[in-house]
Amino acid sequence: MKIGILTSGGDCPGINATIRGVCKTAINHYGMEVYGIHSGFRGLLDNDITPLTDKDLTGLLSMGGTILGTSREKPFKKRSSSSQNKPALILKNIQEMQLDCIVCIGGNGTQKTAAKLAQLGVNIVSIPKTIDNDVWGTDTSFGFDTAVTIATEAIDRLHSTASSHQRVIVIEVMGHKAGWIALHSGMAGGGDIILIPELEYNIRNIGNTIIERLKRGKTYSIVVVAEGIKTADGKKAAEYIAQEIEYETGFETRETVLGYIQRGGAPTAFDRNLATRMGGYATEMIATGQFGRMVALQGEKIGSIPLEEVAGKLKLVNEDHDLIVQGKRMGICFG
Repeated sequence: MKIGILTSGGDCPGINATIRGVCKTAINHYGMEVYGIHSGFRGLLDNDITPLTDKDLTGLLSMGGTILGTSREKPFKKRSSSSQNKPALILKNIQEMQLDCIVCIGGNGTQKTAAKLAQLGVNIVSIPKTIDNDVWGTDTSFGFDTAVTIATEAIDRLHSTASSHQRVIVIEVMGHKAGWIALHSGMAGGGDIILIPELEYNIRNIGNTIIERLKRGKTYSIVVVAEGIKTADGKKAAEYIAQEIEYETGFETRETVLGYIQRGGAPTAFDRNLATRMGGYATEMIATGQFGRMVALQGEKIGSIPLEEVAGKLKLVNEDHDLIVQGKRMGICFG
C-alpha cells in the first residue's frame, strides 16, 4: 500500500512522535510506502509530497513541532467561488498520486475536514492532536500531558514569587472553549482559584475568597484562568481578572500569560508513548481496511470511533468532574 500522512492545525508536542509511530510501523512491519504531505491540507492542493524512509524518522521521538509543517487550510470552507473547487482538486491529486490512504493528524478542525473527505470516498484514518484535550471521543489526546506539565511547573514557580511579595498572581493558560489545562494544572500546581470557560464565575466570590484566605493567614493567592473565560470589553483573561481582583480587594495583583510555551518543545514520556501507540494503531487500521475512523484512547486501550461521530463536537469539562468536586471540598474556588 501507498499512504500519505499530514499534520494540520496548531503545533503540539508529540506530533513527530506520532509521525514516527505511523511510518516506522508502516515501513518495517507492513512494508508500505509512506509519503509525507507538507503544510497540512494545503499539501494535498499543491501536490507537495515527498517519500519518507526509515532514515528520515531518526530523532523524531523527542522532537517538538512537526517535520511535515502545518497550516490551517480548510478546503471545505467557502471563502470565494474558487474555494469550492478545493475538495475536487484534492480528490484529483490523491488519485494521481495513487495514495491508498491519508493519515490526518490534527484537532477538531482537522477531524471535521477528514470526515468530509471520508464522505467523498477518500480512505482516511485520523489521529487526535491537541493540547486542549477537547477532541470528542478520546479520553486523552497527545500533547495534553506535556502542556499540563509545563503549566504546572510555571504555577509551582509562581508560588515562591507570590509568597515572597505577598501578592495575588493570575496565570493564564491555553483553552479557548475547554478548561482542561487550567483544571489539571491548577489542581496539580495548588491553585487557590481556578476559572474555566465551562463554569460561570462571579468576581465578588473571587474577591471574597482572597480576603477570607488573608483572614486565615494566607498572605498570597494563585489564580489559574483559561484564556477562553468570558471577560468584559474583550479584554484578555489574565489582565481582566487581575484588574478586577485589585479593584475588589485592594491587593497588589500581577498577571502572567504562559502562551505558546505550552505548545513547544519535547513531549513528556506519557505523550511520547501515547503518540507511539496511536500511530501504530492507525497503521494497523490501514492494513485491515478500517477507514473513516479516528484513533481514540478509551480507558487503558487504544481503539477507534467513526469520524462522523467526532466531527463538530467538543469534549468539555463537566461541573461534576472529580477534580472539581474534590477541589471544592478542599476549599478551592471555581468562580
